[in-house]
Amino acid sequence: MEQKKRVLLGMSGGTDSSVAAMLLQDAGYEVVGVTFRFFELNDSTEYLEDARILASRLGIRHITYDARKIFHERIVTYFIDEYLAGHTPVPCTLCNNYLKWPLLAMLADEMGIFYISTGHYVRKIWMDEKYYITPAADSDKDQSFFLWGLKQDILRRMLLPMGEMTKPQARAFAAARGFEKAATKKDSIGVCFCPMDYRSFLKKNLQSGFTTTGIERGKFVDEKGDFIAWHDGYPFYTIGQRRGLGIDLNRAVFVKEIWPAENKIVLSSLQALEKTEMWLKDWNIIDEPRLFGHDDIIVKIRYRKQANHCEVRLTTEGLLHLRLLEPLTAVAPGQAAAFYKDGLLLGGGIITM
Repeated sequence: MEQKKRVLLGMSGGTDSSVAAMLLQDAGYEVVGVTFRFFELNDSTEYLEDARILASRLGIRHITYDARKIFHERIVTYFIDEYLAGHTPVPCTLCNNYLKWPLLAMLADEMGIFYISTGHYVRKIWMDEKYYITPAADSDKDQSFFLWGLKQDILRRMLLPMGEMTKPQARAFAAARGFEKAATKKDSIGVCFCPMDYRSFLKKNLQSGFTTTGIERGKFVDEKGDFIAWHDGYPFYTIGQRRGLGIDLNRAVFVKEIWPAENKIVLSSLQALEKTEMWLKDWNIIDEPRLFGHDDIIVKIRYRKQANHCEVRLTTEGLLHLRLLEPLTAVAPGQAAAFYKDGLLLGGGIITM
């Protein structure tokens, strides 16, 4: 397999992957573009035409790959099932780690191409005989949080041209090259198949076991189990939620627990949501010696504006146990947690409790 100067680039038709294509060409790579058909909101396929036109203008071979069936089976179904289990799903994390990047690698293998690339805002370094993802230069756009599940076989092949660039610089770069549409594309907001309101999406895609008109209403209760008010159905709420509860009390309350079997939601004060430990399943670790036995590990359970110090150990049950050095609120089963130390992404997992 050729290991130089050829790269398969995931092209979404947006600003970032378009600029990535130009940067890779500038660096001397022969770029082949692939646009994955994962989910088409309102049946819109404009992104396919945008990617095709840009590839044509750059002289890049472009293909499309219909992954809608596997995307629905692995990501959309998982998303719905997690909410029905009372969890908080992380579809973008699963998609990146277990679908998008592996698909790129598979297609690249079929074409005899070594390198794979996207428009992700992350960087990569080689240190102590391993590849590590590191945060992007643009802290507001850094997407390293979503890539903790990638292993060395993928990391070694990744080219990440957007890691040193900020979003304003990317827009200016595309405009300067005469690609005005790419320069002014709106950023994606939220999950691709329900970008603004997952509750409406759930109502349209309810599985069996609920009423024909939607999920039945249930009870908000306090920590003692006493009734407070009625809610619209447990899947429409998440741990830590305060707004949109539809109740008016003389104090601030937050969702502390979700009990799917009883269709009940426990409300409490914010302080009652604080946790000093959690457990992870389905974890991936890039470098165990850097992770275990240190008290300066940074753990993130949210994409932005949150970082706590912790200690990590492996339990006899095969879970990762995190002892948080500062209390953390709104820790929900199903969420992802990513580990960092000295600016390196060390891995992560899925919160189970």
